[in-house]
Formats: sequence, C-alpha cells, structure tokens
Amino acid sequence: MSLLFQLHLRTREHRLKRVEAHQLPEPTELLEAAVTVSLPLRTRFRGQTRREVMLLRGPAGWAEFGPFPEYGPEESAHWLQAALHAAWQGLGTPQREEIPINATVPAVGPAEVEPVLARYGDVDAIPAVKVKVAEPGDSTQDDLARVAEVHRLLPRAGIRVDANGAWTMTQAVDQLSRIAEIAGDRLEYAEQPVAGIEPLAELREQLHSRRMPILIAADEAVRKSDDPLRVAALGAADLIVVKVPPLGGVERALEVVARSGMPAVVSSALDTSIGLCAGLALAARLPELPYACGLGTVSLFPEEVVADPLVPSAGALRVPVVQSPGRGVVIRSPEPDPQLLRQHSVSAQRQAWWSGRLSAAYDVLHGS
Repeated sequence: MSLLFQLHLRTREHRLKRVEAHQLPEPTELLEAAVTVSLPLRTRFRGQTRREVMLLRGPAGWAEFGPFPEYGPEESAHWLQAALHAAWQGLGTPQREEIPINATVPAVGPAEVEPVLARYGDVDAIPAVKVKVAEPGDSTQDDLARVAEVHRLLPRAGIRVDANGAWTMTQAVDQLSRIAEIAGDRLEYAEQPVAGIEPLAELREQLHSRRMPILIAADEAVRKSDDPLRVAALGAADLIVVKVPPLGGVERALEVVARSGMPAVVSSALDTSIGLCAGLALAARLPELPYACGLGTVSLFPEEVVADPLVPSAGALRVPVVQSPGRGVVIRSPEPDPQLLRQHSVSAQRQAWWSGRLSAAYDVLHGS
C-alpha cells in the first residue's frame, strides 16, 4: 500500500479538481487475488453472448473490474478506479433498504418479450421497463412492435426506450412520435436517442417546438464525456443515467449527480451480482430516487458466481448490508461461491489478457 492515487472531476469551468485521495495496493497484490470469469448471457446484449469480468478482493470486500472488450486503458481506468474504491474503501452506509428496479427488454421479437419479463419475478410488480431500440439489424417496425408488446403486457408500467445514440435527428423525432402514440402517458423518457451532447440539446429543442412532451435522458453523454457535467451546463437533457464503473466509483458518481442538479437514474453495466452491488450502493445513498433503477441485469445471466444472485423480486432489490465494527451498517457485495468461481473461470490465456488490461489501466491511474 504505497501509491498515492488522486481522483479528478471536471468542474463546470472545465478545470480538473482533486476530490479525494487514498492509497492503493500494488498491481501484484491485485493480481494475486484476482479471478476472471466468463458467464453466458440468455440473450445477445451489446453484440455479446458471454460476459467476462475480473473479480478483485480487498479489505472491504469483493469488487468487479469489467470494462467492455473494446475499451482502451484510458476508459478502463475509470472501471478499475471504481473497483478499487469498492474493495478497499467500501460502499458506504445506505439511506434506504430497498431499490425499485425496472425490467430490461433487449432487442427481441414480440413473442420473446413475455419470457424476458418473467425473469423479473412478479411481473405485475414491475414498475417500469427499459426497451432497447435501434439495435443493428432491427427495423423501426421491430422496435415499435417490441414497445407495443411491452405496453400490452404491462399497461400500468412505465416505459423508457434506449437507442444508445444510434438514431439520427430525423429518426429520433419520427420514432419518438410513434412510440409516444403507443405508450401514451406511460412513456417515461428516451435514453440517449442521439449521439453527443449538442445533438441531445438540439433534439430536446425540436421536441419542445413540436409540443412533444418527451423527457430526454443522457447516458453515454455523461459517462463517456471528459466533462460529465456538460449535459447539465447545456441543458441537453431532463435527467441523467449514471453507472458507477465508468464514472470511477460510488463517491464520484454521487458528486456528479449532486453537481448536475438533475434527477438521476442508476443503471448497471451488465455486471454480475458482485459488480451490481456498487450500483445498489449508489441508489441507496442518493438523497432522492425519483425513478426505478436499471439494476436488474443479473436476470440476463442464466448462471452466476454467487449462490444467491441479486435478482429483483416484486419489482425491487434489497440492499446487501453487513454490520461493520466501528462503522455500523455498511453496504457490502455478496461473496462469490468458490465452486461457481471454478466452474466459470477462464483459460490461462484469457486470465493473462485481463491481467494485461488491469495493468494498463493501473498505469493510467498511476500517471494521473
């Protein structure tokens, strides 16, 4: 424990400001206890059929380092930062015991929507459904049919659509108009309908000028931006979607939400139950939680690394806590099952690949 680690956060004036500092373990210490696992997915998600993540163990518990394969060292460094905070500093004390959870419907046909929703337990208790749209290979009619089926099955649930920035401006206006006709007042918001911050602001203006009362949520425009507060500064969205790993940890995510002054939806990054706990911690510690959270993605895994996966029940997830000497009740990730770790461990070649990614991300943090 000999390396001083400085975290930074861009302010509204676009200057870097130190927000906290603490010591980190050496890379060799991290890798000695690291385990990389590969889990199958029920449905293709982000073009993937399996999810690989590296699990780390520290004095405060287990954490997850799982940047997607296409991410380079700079982007992956935020994910490592988040994992190290969780495992070495802990996840903090909750303000609430239970988190409302939305269901997520990936790019499936109408016939597959009901089985997907069934994975979330009591279907009638689901408060909201995020529907993936604008996926490669899908037509606009495919998207509309998917939204219509969700609304047919759960007419009282909120609906939010996520295009991951794939629509053009014209497509966004056209599709959102059609989706609003289907979902009516059940349409909560559209998540990142177009790419970039300025295009989001332009779309929001176009919707207002057309008297289309559709809220815009910024996701990639927050977590992939050098300045996560620029969305708020430009008035480019009505709310923000926050994910712990790409923002560098729970503490940093809390600060982003506070500084933005905007309502926030907490979402996951296709985490296992271990990584998901950081998202639950953020949701449990926010002063306000106006929307159901996108933390039900463990339902996308038919197999897991913990004996009791964090799968929603009756539209909610309880926050995992333990009694900590001197600190009281604190949030803590579940322990992985040793047998499941062995069952899902990757080859030596893949373990070496992930070790290289961790080392490269660590070097970025070291040099910051």
